[in-house]
Amino acid sequence: MLKNNNNQLHYHLMLLPGMVIVLLFSILPMVGIVIAFQDFNPGRGLFQSEWVGYDNFRYMFELPEIKQVLMNTVSIAIMKIIGNMIFPLMFALMLHETVFLRIKRWVQTIVYLPHFLSWVILSGILLEIFSYRGVVNQFIGWFGFEPILFISSNSWFRPILVGSDIWKEFGFGTIIYLAALTGINPALYEAAELDGASRWQRLRYITMPGITTTIILLATLSLGNVLNAGFDQIFNMYNARVYDSADIIDTYVFRAGINNLQYGFATAVGLLKSVVSFVLIIMSYVLASRLANYRIF
Repeated sequence: MLKNNNNQLHYHLMLLPGMVIVLLFSILPMVGIVIAFQDFNPGRGLFQSEWVGYDNFRYMFELPEIKQVLMNTVSIAIMKIIGNMIFPLMFALMLHETVFLRIKRWVQTIVYLPHFLSWVILSGILLEIFSYRGVVNQFIGWFGFEPILFISSNSWFRPILVGSDIWKEFGFGTIIYLAALTGINPALYEAAELDGASRWQRLRYITMPGITTTIILLATLSLGNVLNAGFDQIFNMYNARVYDSADIIDTYVFRAGINNLQYGFATAVGLLKSVVSFVLIIMSYVLASRLANYRIF
């Protein structure tokens, strides 16, 4: 037993830097949770500020806009989750059926590239494309239509958010589904072809059942992101005119804490979101374990 521990010592030493980083940047900062129960004053510090108990939470639920913020967060997150499952799956199935391997590799690489671009860069590009004098308005102007304020319209802004997020991430999701598709035994397709099965029948009775476990796993694990609608994207794209359709919990907390200096209230909102997200993550892993036999421990 002692010999085995000595043999594994170098593995534990390799884990040490990562554990130190987690301790310094994830565990120790959790002391700041106490701000949610205080009328925090930076001048008096963390341990000298007035204790107010659950007043920040009561104030949060009394605000009329908090319901709209919560609805925006859930609706945007759900649309992104659904879109980021359907479109990568459809694209992966089309690539899987492609017989030209060189084209398949090139297309797979091209659609994967936007995943590596930050939302700071992409937001600037999208704001320029959908601006009043942007490419989209110039195009629709050729057909005699009036320009549209896409970025300042509550009707258009949310579809732009969801569509651009799907465009950015569906290349990454495609790789996951393609990896699952490569795990299907090619002999099944050969046998089905000899039996006279059409391409649609092979897709229905071999391909889809072969990746059902992966689809269920990704769907259940995505439940933990129901309250994560994408702060980076929305913060870099939204404006005051689209708060009704695009203001989410993270952007609301940012404005309350940084702009309005309501540190205790902002921490309370963020803490509540974190607790709910933690519960959803636990539920997703339980479902993944039961439905897809996926386990971490």
